[in-house]
Amino acid sequence: MNSDLRRILGARAGRGFVDGAVSVLLPVHLGLLGYSASRVGLVVTATMLGSALLTLFVGFAGSRWSRRAILMSAAVLMAATGIGFASVTGLALIVAVAVVGTLNPSSGDISVFLPTEQALLPQLVEPADRTRRFAHYGLAGSMAGALGSLAAGVPERIADATGADLEYVIRLSFLVYALVALEALRTYRRLSPAVEPVRVATLRRRSELGDSRPIVLRMAALFSLDSFGSGFASQSMIALWLFGRFDLSVALTGTVFFWTSTCTALSMLLAPRIAARLGLVRTMAYTHLPANVFLIGAGLMPTAPLAVGCLVARSLFSTMDVPARTSWTMSVVPEHRRAATAAVTNVPRSLAAVPGPMLAGLLLDEHGIGWPLVVAGAIKVLYDLILLAQFGRADTEVASVTRA
Repeated sequence: MNSDLRRILGARAGRGFVDGAVSVLLPVHLGLLGYSASRVGLVVTATMLGSALLTLFVGFAGSRWSRRAILMSAAVLMAATGIGFASVTGLALIVAVAVVGTLNPSSGDISVFLPTEQALLPQLVEPADRTRRFAHYGLAGSMAGALGSLAAGVPERIADATGADLEYVIRLSFLVYALVALEALRTYRRLSPAVEPVRVATLRRRSELGDSRPIVLRMAALFSLDSFGSGFASQSMIALWLFGRFDLSVALTGTVFFWTSTCTALSMLLAPRIAARLGLVRTMAYTHLPANVFLIGAGLMPTAPLAVGCLVARSLFSTMDVPARTSWTMSVVPEHRRAATAAVTNVPRSLAAVPGPMLAGLLLDEHGIGWPLVVAGAIKVLYDLILLAQFGRADTEVASVTRA
């Protein structure tokens, strides 16, 4: 493994740790400030909208900059985000920080870092090793996210032990988020010129996708459907549901997410092996379907142990599709079109997830049953079925996809 790849994985792990912590702490923080579930959903929606807009900017305007500069700028913005959430309490200011910042309320990576890292990672490995390295990339984020979720219980324990106000201790946690961002900045500064894209002199900005446009747009539309469903069941909204439905503590909820994220991370290691047997597209669909059935089941369970059991079972399958999906997306376009492809497929996904948390918050305000989880699972099952119908034979047709 070369030094640039190690640095990318290290930075991904650092971001995953603090993302795992703040995805649990964010709804607690907002609840302590007196905001309802619908207001929490509004803030989570704002974070997703901000991520989508930043990703859009990086994907298209960012082509004028080096990848190293993009990642360093994003790290600076991440540090400012942590300071902002530690400083403001008014809803309008919180929403403003959420929109312009990098906070990730999901158990996965939906941030501005993602398309740039997705585009450069295949450049650092051999094609035969691509899916395995994307699995390692996902593993680094998920395992660190699991530890971050577990660490979300630390502020509560500190507050209990010292008598400090929990809301104040949580504010300090956002400063830890900022410190991790500064360490990521230091890591990105050390990347070598090898991470920069191969320049193609004849490439014109108007045709960045070239002949790859039809399949990229079809993938973007389909991935957006999946993301729309995911917006109803981001980790912050699931945490909020567990708090309200079963009265789970912050520490216990963090422990639940530790185990679900750990299962998610370990399951990613199986994705390359399954893909070698079934193909990338079939791996995406066949592992995703049972995960979504368990998600629906979790929302309908009457007790906390049953609901948590479904969430853990879901985590065994829920992200095995991620390395396969990313590897497949990067494999069907030539290297010089990967950055544009990453932007075109990730930006609509981010935008599609935006309404979900707000709608989920409204549902949680009115009902104890986990309707957001049920809705999310149903939408994502539909995605799986369409994926198979549209691209089920693509595993045997990749070689015919444009290389222009």
